[in-house]
Order: sequence, then C-alpha cells, then structure tokens
Amino acid sequence: MNPLPSSSRPWQSNRPYRPARPAVPNPPAPKGPPPGSEGWRTPWVQLKTYSFHPTIYPAMIRGASPDAKAGSLVQIYSKDGQPFGAGLYNPKARVPLRSLYHGHEAIDETYFTLLLERALDMRLNSLRLPETTDAFRVVNSDGDGLSGLIIDKFADVLSVQVHSLGIFQRLPKWLPMLHERLGTKRFVLEVDEFIGRVEGIQPAKLPGDPVKSVKIREHDIRYEIDFEAGHKTGFFCDQRENRRRIAQWTRGKRMLDLCCYTGGFSITAKTKGEAAEVTGVDLDEKAIAQAKRNANLNNARIDWVHCDAFSYARQMQQNGLKWDVVICDPPKLIFSEEEAHEGLAKYEDLNALAISLVAPGGLLVTCSCSGQLSPDHFERIATKAAHRNGRKLQYVDRTGAGEDHPVMSNCPESLYLKLLWARVI
Repeated sequence: MNPLPSSSRPWQSNRPYRPARPAVPNPPAPKGPPPGSEGWRTPWVQLKTYSFHPTIYPAMIRGASPDAKAGSLVQIYSKDGQPFGAGLYNPKARVPLRSLYHGHEAIDETYFTLLLERALDMRLNSLRLPETTDAFRVVNSDGDGLSGLIIDKFADVLSVQVHSLGIFQRLPKWLPMLHERLGTKRFVLEVDEFIGRVEGIQPAKLPGDPVKSVKIREHDIRYEIDFEAGHKTGFFCDQRENRRRIAQWTRGKRMLDLCCYTGGFSITAKTKGEAAEVTGVDLDEKAIAQAKRNANLNNARIDWVHCDAFSYARQMQQNGLKWDVVICDPPKLIFSEEEAHEGLAKYEDLNALAISLVAPGGLLVTCSCSGQLSPDHFERIATKAAHRNGRKLQYVDRTGAGEDHPVMSNCPESLYLKLLWARVI
C-alpha cells in the first residue's frame, strides 16, 4: 500500500474523530410464535443463525417474545428451538442482543453477581494489583462476559463507561458491592452521546459524583487523572506494564515520545529508566498541560512539545535529528472497514517517520489500539515502513494490554492493543 500524498493527509494525530454513524435497523418483528415455543422460558429471543459472539445484530435475530422489553434479561433459543443461552435485549439498539451466557441452564439476575465476583477475584486475589497500583481495569466488557460495561478503578473513584441500557439499569444495584470490595467511595459515569440516544440511556438518572480529578500511583509513580478532559475513562491502564518495561531501555539514553498523551512513558523513562533526555509530543493541549502536572508530581524534567506528531516528526526528519529510543503511541486510527484504507495509510506514514528518527541500533516501540487491525497486519505495516527507509527491524518482543484486560475466545477483536518492540538496524 502506497502512502497517501501529503496533500490528502488532512488529519492531525490526536484530533478527536467520530465516524459517520450508520442507520440503526430494528430487528424484524416475529410473524407469530414459532412452533414449539409454547414451553419456552420467557422472555425469549430466537436466533436465525448460530453465533457465540457476545454482540448479536438485528439480521441475526429471528424474533422475540412480546414480553421482551428494552433492558430485559432474556433466554436465547437457537434457530432450531433449543436453549442456547441468555443475554440482555434492547430491540431498538444497534446491538439489540448482548449474550452473557451460552448453555442450557436458566439464568437469572444472580448471574451478574457471579460475573462481577469473578472479575474482582482475578484483579484482587490472582493478580493482586493493589500491591503495585491503585489504578486498574475492574471490568473489561466482553473480556469479562459483561458486554457493554467498562470500569476502571482510580484511587477511591470508579470510572464507568456504559454502552448497554440493560447494564445501565442494573448499575445502581452493583455499585455498592463494587465500592465495598474495592475500597472506593465515588464514581463517574461516561455514556457516548450517540450510544445513549440509540440505547435509550439517560445519564442524568444516574449522574455520578462531582469528581473533577484524582491522584493515583502506578509502580511508585504519581499521576493526576482529569475526568473532564481525559480520554475514555481518564487514563490508559492498559499500558501499565509496557510503561514499566520501557525503563529497561532508557538509562542514559535520549527518548522521543510521539503522541505522549499525559506523559506515562515519558515520566517512567525519566524517573525509573534514568533517561538522559526525554521529549514528549502531543497535539492535545489539555493532555500536554496534564503531562506537565504529572511530571511536576514526580520531579521529572521533560521537554514537552504541543504539536501534531506527524508535523513534528517531519520537521525533525528534515533537521536530521535522531533519538536512541522512540515511542509511537497514536490514538485509534481505524474506525470501520469502510475507512480502513485511510487508517492503514496513517499507520504506515507515522511509523516510517518514527523509524527515520531512531539512531542506528536504537529502539522503536510502536503501538496500535485499533481493534480492526490484526497483530500480523500491524507488524507487516511496521516492517514495510522500515524498508521504505532502507532500514531493518530486529523484533525483540510483541506485547499488548495488561492482564487486567482479558480477552474472551469468542470475541478476539477485544485484543485491540498491540506493541512491537524492535531495534532499528
């Protein structure tokens, strides 16, 4: 794939972007009860086709019982009328059915408690995350079997993202238990405007607490989380172990952090990795301001640059500057299959620029958080970008999100975060 000419690259690396939203078709209304459904447990939804994926779209649904309302916990039946599982139903949503369980047993509301307890047990007892940080992912949506729910813990605050009406309706029942188990006291709620409108979620009915910011610790480094200006839940917990690992590569080195956001890699490299010099670049002015505050919390001297990463890298390329370590961690660049070509071109262009700034034998750490880009394809892009520069990549590792971001086998696209660690030869 050839890169797009500069005249057709109107993007800026961290500019918030919202793709065009498709029309939302309603599931087809059943023409009548299917034969043999008289004995089915209600409310129910019947599928047209077998699918173990947690998100079921309208074209995959044959019909629903009259008492299946928006937010109902429904029993799922296969196309041949056999019990298939259970899930949350919302007939007017873009994803009208979110499967929570596959099997023949009847599932009731107590199953949600089981899922939450399972998620908490892994973070608190197996991973023992509170021993090293007070910021981690508590519930990872499909990865924890709770499609439509993301919860991060930040000190005494739970940052909650909801994409499902059924989840939203039940959240008030779950929060007291979560607070008790996690030692939290407050919560903030984020609902995407479009999703809220389609799902019928009214955030004002569950407004959350008036929390503007909170300070957290991660591997003895302090960060301030700004819930009003921050992206997603406020902080990227998924990069926690990768931030710690960068310290192994930076002692006495010069490091460039492209798309640095609020400074996680930069501050870790300077404080834990004893880097000689660190430069962090980001287009988001609020993120740079937050990065400066985070650096001050840790007495870290870092050169922060408010600039588009593409423009900055091109200028440094023209200036002939090189760094021993270059981090390239852009925001999501692929939003749909229809727009994949443009996103792939951006990844190749940015990686080619980043590679050109790495000194011979230096380290490139390049990241992608686009779920629609596979790990193999991302590696091919990075390799091609290197060869465009007449360089080779000596891959030393491939990593992703931390263990508190699990991926279910029936939803592999949840493996969204990909990092390539490579020496540039």
